[in-house]
Amino acid sequence: MTDNRVIIAGGGIGGLALALTLHQIGVDCVVLEAVNDLNPLGVGINLQPNAVRELFDLGFTADDLDGFGVQAKEWALVGMNGQEIYSEPRGLLAGYDWPQYAAHRGEFHMALYRRFVELAGPDAVRLGCRATGYRVNPDGGVTVTIETKSGEAQETGALLIGADGIHSAIRAQMHPTQPPIHWGGAVMWRGTSRVKPVRTGSSFIGLGTHRHRMVIYPISPPDPDTGLALVNWIAEVTYDDPSAHETMGWFRPVGIDDFIHHFEDWSFDWLDVPALIRGADIAFENPMIDRDPVPTWVDGPVALMGDAAHAMYPTGSNGASQAVVDARILGAKFLAHGVGAEALAAYNADLCAPISALILRNRGAGPFGLLNMVNDRCGGVFDDIDAVIPQAERADFMARYKSAAGFARDTLNAAPPTIAPGSRVV
Repeated sequence: MTDNRVIIAGGGIGGLALALTLHQIGVDCVVLEAVNDLNPLGVGINLQPNAVRELFDLGFTADDLDGFGVQAKEWALVGMNGQEIYSEPRGLLAGYDWPQYAAHRGEFHMALYRRFVELAGPDAVRLGCRATGYRVNPDGGVTVTIETKSGEAQETGALLIGADGIHSAIRAQMHPTQPPIHWGGAVMWRGTSRVKPVRTGSSFIGLGTHRHRMVIYPISPPDPDTGLALVNWIAEVTYDDPSAHETMGWFRPVGIDDFIHHFEDWSFDWLDVPALIRGADIAFENPMIDRDPVPTWVDGPVALMGDAAHAMYPTGSNGASQAVVDARILGAKFLAHGVGAEALAAYNADLCAPISALILRNRGAGPFGLLNMVNDRCGGVFDDIDAVIPQAERADFMARYKSAAGFARDTLNAAPPTIAPGSRVV
């Protein structure tokens, strides 16, 4: 490896979005990915308009995104009696210049991987290479220690970007006294079922209370013959006993009967939750976890991004979106400051504090905080939501969340491109 390369530890969504960005601006890089084979793992995620803007600027088209997702039309919260608490249009229907997508996480990941390999060549992603640590060199570069099937190896580059997820070895070395992974008591069961989508046909629906809820949204368009779409669902319960997580696997498969009793009576005239859950071939259980914010994402020529920097609860549906935005802002800082520690410091100054605050906001249920408010004021059951929380208060709550998460409509629409077309690092 030549010394001027950027080494990216981790070939997930954030790492590959950064690799594509660096290729676009003329910066040599290599991706070190721990797994031996990349496969389309995971279920549904949301790509907010701020991330879709960046994907379009990377050369992806709406047709590309339609290949692994569907444009979202609505975001809605519904109470325990099946009545609406809040709804709003999303994406183009909300006046954004870019759509919002509900997508299959694994297929999106593979689309990023294929695009980067097509552009940079197969040797630009090294599978079976786990970055386990780093050493800052006297010349300002960095040497990365790598675990491979053949044993330990080392690579030297100008910079190291830790995109190695919530269990990041790079973060662990940068912050050796960091607290353990944080679990707040919530357990999620995830699955997909082929059913007829409800409401607009492409609605993101949050249903229930802050301690007992469902999230439901399609990740494919309806089949023209059957009207059935692939619908992603997340069933969630919060337990009071923190020790319960010791018996729970990390995204392990479970039987439907293991948890459906929590939702067996959730049937409304417009939605049959038990039937939706039973329509899945398989379900996966995992605790809702994040990490406490750290004071910096940077150690000289080393920086963190994505979940390695800011693993957060999925309540805001913006974890993957923020990883894409991280990548693009890093690219912009390289254009402004060159490929060096100064660019990493500028990236850290822009993002570390506000995104750390977003981690804590999502612990407070993020946009689902409206469910908390309804529960506090009326026990979750109501006849007239305006008598519980006035419409203006609900709209203000959502506007403040979107602003904190970086996708307030007017601000985003007015913002210049993060990376101007044709920009290259000199």
